Amino acid sequence: MIGENLRHWGREFWAEYRQDRAGLVGVGLLVLFLFLLAFEPFIVPFPEGSKRWHDITYWADNPPSAAPAWTNWFRAKKSAVAAVIREAETSTEESDGVRLVRRSFVYEYAYDVPPLDVVARFTATGDVPTALTVSRPDGVELELFSEQFTAGDKEPVRISVDRTSQNAVYAFLKKYESEETAGLIDIKQLDPTSVIFAEAGAGMDADPKPLHGRYVFTLSTMLLGEDRAADDPQLVISGRVSGLLGTDNSKRDLWTGIVAGVKWALLIGLLTAFVSVSVGVIAGIASAYFRGWIEVVIQRVFEIIVNLPLLPVLIILAAVFKLNIWYFMGIMCIYFWTGPVKTVYSMALQIKEETYIEASRAIGAGSGRIIFRHMVPLLVPYSFASMALYVPGAIVYEATVSLLGLGDARIVTWGQILHDALVGGAVLSGLWWWIVPPGLLIALVGMTFAFVGFAMDKILHPKLRTR
Repeated sequence: MIGENLRHWGREFWAEYRQDRAGLVGVGLLVLFLFLLAFEPFIVPFPEGSKRWHDITYWADNPPSAAPAWTNWFRAKKSAVAAVIREAETSTEESDGVRLVRRSFVYEYAYDVPPLDVVARFTATGDVPTALTVSRPDGVELELFSEQFTAGDKEPVRISVDRTSQNAVYAFLKKYESEETAGLIDIKQLDPTSVIFAEAGAGMDADPKPLHGRYVFTLSTMLLGEDRAADDPQLVISGRVSGLLGTDNSKRDLWTGIVAGVKWALLIGLLTAFVSVSVGVIAGIASAYFRGWIEVVIQRVFEIIVNLPLLPVLIILAAVFKLNIWYFMGIMCIYFWTGPVKTVYSMALQIKEETYIEASRAIGAGSGRIIFRHMVPLLVPYSFASMALYVPGAIVYEATVSLLGLGDARIVTWGQILHDALVGGAVLSGLWWWIVPPGLLIALVGMTFAFVGFAMDKILHPKLRTR
């Protein structure tokens, strides 16, 4: 019977709700956020990004302050896009127990601005002599790196062309420059990738012209015994543009950070709103039902909290005690529970005088049964509407405190990303992709729950339909 009533009520509610266009927009946005939350590991390029957001080594291969890849559509000169090449053609030569393993990575270069760096990665075990060469489209082959690594068991090895190949690139450059010009070139200031991806000829350092075509980077490793190994090779192209939302000045992928922030935004908003409204509804009902000293205590506490400003209190406590996110949510609950109290109190006073409440008392029903069986169910619909309207406030308060650098640094929130952008000079540097997405998402989440809350309010409170 109860299930049937609930289904009937649900159908009626949805029939009215879907007539509110803003409410439908809110539901659509909520579904989108839930999709991002559920499929986070599959839609971000760095699945461990939320856990290792502050681990600089995890982001080492990304370009710093790179614009989103799609900005190439609006540029006359196309910049190299960041990419990871894992497929390699492997060949092995063996002689007297020594294996020479060559892995060749093919990179099709079709851009006007070369990548910032090219990085070869693999895991090494033992002593592994290693060389990295590149074969250009014009037939020129350059040895970029040659060295022996001494590693432990499957120790990560990273070879950066930008840091290790200046001498090799300078030797290549000298073949096409006069002695006077070559003598003026500072090897330490030389940009290897701009030369590697440029047409061979005089002036390719000062005014490089892009050499489009097929580049083959070959990673050669010599294994001097069965206990030596070089596994999991990959070639990372550190492009000038990267990913869906670019990177920050610490090389962190911003799309990964934005998606990671969804779960914290929803958790902070929904949990704070649920606890606050639940406490507020119970407090309002108890105040109206018991009256006397209970009403006096609840109303005095209500008046004290209402007259204390939340944001300054949050800022002071966060600055002094370095609060984590759970303390933040607890403090917001202490303030937010006062929101529904007065409305619930007035509604509960009317419900208390109903005939069926008097009848329940007459047959010996206890206060707890009357409150939770007869009064709370009538106020639950109002609670849902109030809850939806409290979510944006909780998210904005957390973002504000985080923007000031006082948030919980152990988690990734949109407020933390905005704080990093402020500290990193994103505004002065024109890094709009670091500022706009987190700010826009905060506004969108607020708009989502505002639309849902207002739509529910109109349905559950018919007097509001004329507003």
